[in-house]
Amino acid sequence: MPTLSRKTPIWVPVVTLLIAMISIQSGASLAKTLFPLVGAPGVTALRLALGTLILVIIFKPWRLRFSREQRIPLLMYGLALGGMNYLFYLSIRTVPLGIAVALEFTGPLALALFSSRRAVDFIWVILAVLGMWFLLPLGQDVTHVDPLGAACALGAGACWALYIVTGQRAGADHGPATVALGSLIAAIVFVPIGAWQAGDALWHWSLLPLGIGVAILSTALPYSLEMVALTRLPTRTFGTLMSMEPALAAFSGMIFLGETLTGTQLLALCSIVIASIGSTLTIKREPQIKSVDIK
Repeated sequence: MPTLSRKTPIWVPVVTLLIAMISIQSGASLAKTLFPLVGAPGVTALRLALGTLILVIIFKPWRLRFSREQRIPLLMYGLALGGMNYLFYLSIRTVPLGIAVALEFTGPLALALFSSRRAVDFIWVILAVLGMWFLLPLGQDVTHVDPLGAACALGAGACWALYIVTGQRAGADHGPATVALGSLIAAIVFVPIGAWQAGDALWHWSLLPLGIGVAILSTALPYSLEMVALTRLPTRTFGTLMSMEPALAAFSGMIFLGETLTGTQLLALCSIVIASIGSTLTIKREPQIKSVDIK
């Protein structure tokens, strides 16, 4: 499990992750405007194809060398990245965005819970769970959620958890450059699927500017930043910090969609923010141990 280096301030990977989440929220809003034109699979194909192209140009992944132990995690990381995008876009076709985010978040939240070893870590996870429960009207609306859409959101959550675990192992030596190769693996699998499902509607030059915007905001920028955070934060801390994702979505709804929050929902947001801050401030710094070569 990665630990923070004494030379790296705690706030660096935290701020990096926050910027990544804001970028993803912006990209999701832009991507949804393309659904009526090319559908969710088509948006997935457009995002992965253009995002991968940008990442490959920047990081030149053919220069990277991975050990035998890193190759399987790298493959799983790429498949998880593609599956997470594909399944989440499928889910928000029929499931409200807030509920889809909540269902998807069960993946990293469960990972944070199962990775916890100290009592204080459970406090932050419990606060995040309570905040999620009261922020989103699950108790009222869950019976009206499309079962297939909900299943896709849960599947995206499972991919998200796998993305976190395998991303730490695959990116330990190469950092953000690993994202380029992982995205290339995802593109090889999911771009043909999305392009086939979208049909001829995907091949219009008018989609290119919006597609590039989605690719940058949803893939190239956030995944590069997330890899920086993944390799510098413990798994439990990364998973709990990601609880800010639904909170950012709620604030985005207030700003761009004119949605209002009740007093209970505002308290829920505070609970999530406190969990994220508490998890950050209680990161356990482990002393550096010199490696010993044992034959």
